[in-house]
Amino acid sequence: QVQLAESGGGWVQAGGSLRLSCTLSGSPFSSYAMAWFRQAPGKEREYVSAISKSRSTTYYTDSVKGRFTISTDDAKNTVYLQMRSLKSEDTAVYYCAADTSNWDVVGTDGSRVDFWGQGTQVTVSS
Repeated sequence: QVQLAESGGGWVQAGGSLRLSCTLSGSPFSSYAMAWFRQAPGKEREYVSAISKSRSTTYYTDSVKGRFTISTDDAKNTVYLQMRSLKSEDTAVYYCAADTSNWDVVGTDGSRVDFWGQGTQVTVSS
């Protein structure tokens, strides 16, 4: 059974940085496109970033381009989201997602995602 374990959330002042981590277990990491979504209080879940199964292509929603970087360490079965120049509007619960299809995660609402992490809170104080 696939499990996703997230870490790295917390509180940071605006302009600061955080790095989120998500480790996949129970299945070959290379079988999955990996992505991050987020959900702020009272708002719909929002796609943030994804990396393809081949790890050759990364994708970002417009609001985080140039500030966030997604990457993987395949030897550790881990995907990262490095977040810089954080803004108050980045405050949300961040969820890691894994899917066997790139196109179930890239730019989607997440409704077709195979597996989810438990979520980690990111709070950016202005």
